Amino acid sequence: MTETSDFLVIGGGIAGAGAAARLAPDASVTVLEMEDALGRHATGRSAAIFIRNYGNQTLRALNIASEPVLETPEGIAEDSLLSPRGEMLIATEDELEAFESYLNGAEGMETLSADEAVDLFPLLRKEGIAAAAIERDARDIDVDRLLQGFARLARRHSTQFVMDAPAQRISRTGGVWRVETPKGAFEAPVLINAAGAWADEIAVLARVRKVGLVPMRRSAAIVPPPEGIDITGWPLVASASESWYAKPDAGKFMVSPADEDPVDPHDAWADDMVLAEGLYRFEQAVTMPVTRVERNWAGLRSFVSDRTPVAGFAPDTEGFFWLAGQGGYGVQTAPALSRLVADLCLKRPSELSDEVVKALNPARLA
Repeated sequence: MTETSDFLVIGGGIAGAGAAARLAPDASVTVLEMEDALGRHATGRSAAIFIRNYGNQTLRALNIASEPVLETPEGIAEDSLLSPRGEMLIATEDELEAFESYLNGAEGMETLSADEAVDLFPLLRKEGIAAAAIERDARDIDVDRLLQGFARLARRHSTQFVMDAPAQRISRTGGVWRVETPKGAFEAPVLINAAGAWADEIAVLARVRKVGLVPMRRSAAIVPPPEGIDITGWPLVASASESWYAKPDAGKFMVSPADEDPVDPHDAWADDMVLAEGLYRFEQAVTMPVTRVERNWAGLRSFVSDRTPVAGFAPDTEGFFWLAGQGGYGVQTAPALSRLVADLCLKRPSELSDEVVKALNPARLA
């Protein structure tokens, strides 16, 4: 038996769930997820922080558009999905060019002296800090509440989420997409490709030209702080060259080597050597030794060539909508991108500027 709807979404991460939530009040939607739960891959392994100045100019516009929804998530959650954190950038002498590049065009960044940086993150080695700045309004995101809130909103409008349903065959006949899965066949006039690291593989199944997506591994580890030190209110701190970052997480540090190693799409895990090298770089910047790693993991951040998300209808195939290439920005831009998906699919004007919509359009990659 074939089930039909107005929109088929492949992928149950933050992108697919958000798109479904925004489409569902006005259309019937089915979400197909290959795993047994939503958000199993990139969404569930996010650093979970909102940084307004993170990414290129297009991404910063998406961040700004998403912020009000994260602050007042009407229909998604009862109260704000953001909580105080702050993001501090530090630079050695060798990183000053990268530091200045990050601050170029940034809003709300306050430069700090080395002493001020150490006051905020007392484990830093002051002698290694040539420059520092902080975005005090960077905040932690409650990713699970956002994801589950999107899913509840979608289900409230009768969206069907089908788990353990990887796409095995995709075809289009008579203006209708058909996706065959172990859970049955599903049809809709519009197919939304929100498959994360697997998005180009979905395009191949659908005989749609790929966008050149490159999944990149990002590793992280949980490291305990020195005994007797409360790090709860400390900011996230990152090197200007993105060679490591550390974020307080439930009383411990989440430390990442900020790796970007190209890999095939898969259920990622941390590379021991890459992780060790990143922890060493962290140790060089702080006064604490890393004596124990409690656990580690990795996720995939997927980029196209210009490192800007892809959101829009494929220029070469009718009814195929791309929602991919969010890199490390997928959670914090999900409110804006999910609204854009609904606006484009339902032929409504977008709140985003024409310049931003054009910068996201997959036609730019043709």
